[in-house]
Amino acid sequence: VQLQASGGGLVQAGGSLTLSCAASGRTGSSFTMGWFRQAPGKEREFVGTSFRGVRTYYADFVKGRFTISRDNAKNTVNLQMNSLKPEDTAIYFCAADSRLILSSIYDAHNYDYWGQGTLVTVSS
Repeated sequence: VQLQASGGGLVQAGGSLTLSCAASGRTGSSFTMGWFRQAPGKEREFVGTSFRGVRTYYADFVKGRFTISRDNAKNTVNLQMNSLKPEDTAIYFCAADSRLILSSIYDAHNYDYWGQGTLVTVSS
């Protein structure tokens, strides 16, 4: 499975940005696909995920601002980010896995497949 993330860039605080992740290889609608981010000097943290294509879960700090959408026909998962804040500045990674259970979705170590990351910079 290969993941290709795109859409990062520079945006002003309060602005919006959409990240896209395209999956190829042996993927399927039952895969869990989501997003993590890593700011300089910090650990990679959970942003949100589409759990087995059934339900989407978000980190508390993005609820109401970020939305994950998924197109199983195109094998893509998008991250729509609104009301961006300077603290949202990070490298954003898409991730996928075929065997996750619900309790495991928040830990980056449990995902087998990763995209290369795309940088989002939010200026104040």
